[in-house]
Parts: sequence; C-alpha cells; structure tokens
Amino acid sequence: MKKLLNTLYVTSEKSYLSLDGENVVVVDDKKEIGRIPLHNLEGIISFGYRGTSPALMGACADRNISLCYLTPQGKFLARISGKIKGNIVLRHRQYKSSDDEAISMEIARNCILGKVYNARGVLERGLRDHKFQINAEKVKKASDNLKNSINYIQNSQTKGELRGYEGEAASVYFGVFDELILQQKKEFSFQGRNKRPPKDNVNAMLSFVYTLLANNVVSALESVGLDPYVGYLHTERSGRASLALDLIEELRAVFADRFVLSLINKKIISGKSFIKKENGAVLMNDDLRKKLLIEWQNKKKEIITHPYLKEKVEWGMIPYVQALLLARYLRGDLDSYPVFLWK
Repeated sequence: MKKLLNTLYVTSEKSYLSLDGENVVVVDDKKEIGRIPLHNLEGIISFGYRGTSPALMGACADRNISLCYLTPQGKFLARISGKIKGNIVLRHRQYKSSDDEAISMEIARNCILGKVYNARGVLERGLRDHKFQINAEKVKKASDNLKNSINYIQNSQTKGELRGYEGEAASVYFGVFDELILQQKKEFSFQGRNKRPPKDNVNAMLSFVYTLLANNVVSALESVGLDPYVGYLHTERSGRASLALDLIEELRAVFADRFVLSLINKKIISGKSFIKKENGAVLMNDDLRKKLLIEWQNKKKEIITHPYLKEKVEWGMIPYVQALLLARYLRGDLDSYPVFLWK
C-alpha cells in the first residue's frame, strides 16, 4: 500500500519556491522562511502569485510530486504533474469504457449512489448523536427522502435521470445541513449551498475544502495511472478533471462536510476569521486558512476501516484506494467498481 506523505501548503501570497539540493526552499521578502526535504512530500499547494523556480518544477516532475496553484482565496489556477504513470492498456480501457454507455452509466450510478448513501449516513449520525439538539423530525424526514432517492438511483437508466436524482438529493441534504451546526449558530448560519462566490462562512469553508479534496483525488488518479480528465458522469471539458469530479462525489459528505462541521462544532474556528467583500463574497483570512490546513492534515492522518477492503487505512489514503479499486475494475479484476460506503 502506498504511504501517506505530507502536502506542503504555502499560504503566503508573496512566497517564492525554489530548489536547493534535495530541499524545497520557501522565500518571502528575500528571506528563507522554510525548508523541507523533497522525499517527505507527495504534493505542494501554493496560494501565492510569486511562483516556483524551473529547477523545482523539474525536480517535482521527476519525483512525481504534484504542484498545484490556487489563489489566496482557494480558487484553482493551475496544476503541474509529473510523468504519466501506468500502462497504455489501462488508459485505453478507461477511454473505451468512457465511450461505452453501459459501463459509463454503471460507474456514474455507483458514484452518485455513494454520494447519496454517505450524505444520508451523515444525517443519521446526527440523529443518533444529537437527537435532542436538532430538529429530529425534520432531519429524519430528509433522511427518509434520501433513502427513497437511493432506490431511484439504483434503477436509473440514463445519465439525465441520474443528474436529476442527484440534484434533488443534494437539495434535500443541504436543506437540513444547518441542523448539524450545533455551535456558533449566529456566525455559521447556513441557508443553502452557494458558490462562485460563496456568500456565507460555511459555504466559504465548504468550497475551500472541496478544492483541497479534489486536488487529492486528481493526485490519486494520476498515481495509479488513470487520466483524471476523462470521466463518466461529468462531461469532458477542456481543463476540467472530470473523473476526479466523479470520484469526489462519494467523499464530499463524509470527508469534507463532516470536517467543516467539526471545525465549527468544536469551536476550532470562529466567525471573526472571515472577510465580507462589497459584492457579497465571503473569504477566509490568512490565519483561518492556515489553521484549516493544519486541521486538514491532521484529518488525513485519522485511521478508519475501509468498508470494502476491511483494512485499516488513513483518511488521506481513501482517494488513492478508490482510484486503485477503479483501476482494478477497468482491468477486469473486479466485477464492478466498489464505491466508498461509509459505515
């Protein structure tokens, strides 16, 4: 099994990244502020505009260390990958399966089935653990609706139907998401999912964490030899990692959403750490972004038992495991893609 390595997050907008021997060197205002050995890293994510030296880019490419560039607010800018892994047979089967309507539909259906199943699991966990702190009747009704959605998804025949059921389920889930926010209700009121730009504190964090998770999924797909840009449910679009968007669906609720909820409910973050712009957009300040990234790294190190493999694995390895299982299915080693179903 692949080892979970560290991701280097460079949050300073003015930082420049360079190479010195076998080390990444972070320079801010002509002063060295950090130095990390390359062999400890699986990826580098920079939130600045100053850039990276060509020597470091080359070293990362040689070692398959991904480089991802985001704006200070967390919006994706660009991504640099290393050498393509895997063999031509696997990629050929991926491309062929993407064009095969039956196989493509099966994989897409499994991904959305996992998304709704896990979203319902988050609601059921809230009912079990906090039934006297939430509107249990409202949340239970939403959970039952998601259970019905699962039945419809299992019987869906077209991707149009599948997208319709997915949209309805997401509306139901986010319609009661505010009930799961148990602390700091005034600062973290949630009235529905919004993005581009996010209009409240909760949506700002959700969008940011979804970007982090998407980057992890892209890296996982590349590491097992799959093309992140050729998907099954999400249509192919130049520059869009469609397969990563497919696989992230099953992990959103249990990995990203629960992480954001824990930050709020454990009072790890506060409402004072956000900035509201004139256009209504809500942004996280530098301190919050740093704190969130530290907590995200800690989250990735938590151990769970994988529901399909029945083996203990870090949360941060789940995208890799799912990518590996998809590759095994495409090679013909598995009868179907075993979507991640949280227990």
